[in-house]
Amino acid sequence: MSKKMPHEQIVKIKLGDTQLRQNLTVAMHTLQKNRLNVINAKFNNWQGLRDKAKKAKNNALMSLSDRLIEFEKNATKNGIKVHWASSATDACEIIYELMRQNNIKKILKGKSMASEEIGLNHYLANKGLNAVETDLGELIIQLNDEAPVHIVVPAIHKNRNEIGKIFQEKLGSNLESEPEKLNQIARKHLRDQFEGLEMGLSGVNFAMSKEGAFWLIENEGNGRMCTTAPKIHVALCGIEKVMESFEDAATMVHLLTPSATGQFIPTYNNIITAPRNDEFDGPKEVHLILFDHHRSDMLAHHDYYEALRCIRCGACMNFCPVYDKIGGHSYQTIYPGPIGEVISPNIFGMEATGDILTFCSLCGRCSEVCPVRIPLADLIRKLRANKVGQGKNPPLSTQNSHKNRAEAFAMKQFAKVATNGALWRFSLSKTHLFNSVLHKFQNSIPVIKSWSKYKELPQIKKDLYKELENMEGVRYE
Repeated sequence: MSKKMPHEQIVKIKLGDTQLRQNLTVAMHTLQKNRLNVINAKFNNWQGLRDKAKKAKNNALMSLSDRLIEFEKNATKNGIKVHWASSATDACEIIYELMRQNNIKKILKGKSMASEEIGLNHYLANKGLNAVETDLGELIIQLNDEAPVHIVVPAIHKNRNEIGKIFQEKLGSNLESEPEKLNQIARKHLRDQFEGLEMGLSGVNFAMSKEGAFWLIENEGNGRMCTTAPKIHVALCGIEKVMESFEDAATMVHLLTPSATGQFIPTYNNIITAPRNDEFDGPKEVHLILFDHHRSDMLAHHDYYEALRCIRCGACMNFCPVYDKIGGHSYQTIYPGPIGEVISPNIFGMEATGDILTFCSLCGRCSEVCPVRIPLADLIRKLRANKVGQGKNPPLSTQNSHKNRAEAFAMKQFAKVATNGALWRFSLSKTHLFNSVLHKFQNSIPVIKSWSKYKELPQIKKDLYKELENMEGVRYE
């Protein structure tokens, strides 16, 4: 991963970006409202559907070896060429070799967070090859040389005026701000790119082992172009996306679009079963890459395997009170938001991404809205404990990572105080007396350095606990 800015610094920058915060607030509230409206209008038993999806996903994960073998067997029988990749580099090399063998210099991509995860665009660029994004949001951020800010709506942090300026600067178009005209500019640019297309790449929303097929959903039609127009279609699929049956996958799709954008159904459903045979359209070759990239480690881990149920809907981000203040770029990892706080340390390592575990208030909203009931807040709490050396079961891919001994010691002492009622009350009543000492030595006290820049130790009223006892009828021992 590229060199990162200190998290404290980038958060301060994003909090000071009033246009970004306004864009995110409007967008997140719209997505929240759309989700609520469609659930109330279209579903009789939303919670039951969540339970059904959780069970189907768990069944697939608990039999994943069988599902993968079954999928390869049936997909191969259908004419799909299945490839296996252990690491991100392995997956990139497979795609590069397919391009090299077929003398292809340019690949057009449908939306794929998996390709972002493996760093495909940069990998191909270093080989002198070109990867062009065709999803409108992905195109905008590619033109602006940015990473996605959200896993579903990658350019949601940009308003139409900002997008118009990007198109003017990068595509040489007239300065426009009306959505219809901006779409016309993007459509013309992409149609020129699609002309003569030889290889297209897509992600995979769900794969079905019994059918040996895979399912793609999208709203723009660019994904269908990438999978039907070229001679060769390459699909990139994390191993956790393999379900047992079409019925199980359909359950997921019924949850995915309402959770992601508030739609009842997606605009395009593409179910790929085979390359073309006697048809006049469709690719002559279909390649599917099943890649691991530490997913097996997560699956083997009692504490974190549940995160593999994620269907990449982004609902946890849409409802996160931290995400909508600082945006996805503050996380400086491919997967932002609550789900990113769980899977990033597992995939990329605690050393590289552990700082984002502080981007959580543990309010639990992410756990409440997750369509497949991933207990995200609980998993974040466990990762926090592991980060400071107090957890008993760190992520398998990062068990040997260096721990901050001073931070671990400080948190251990805090835990002793916070779990002793009398000591905690006494400490709170006297804590304001140490404000001057705290600020004088803040740079040498673990954890406190960043916190003390913006806060002071509180002065607690002497009779606070008696007032609480009278109000709540509870005795604080």
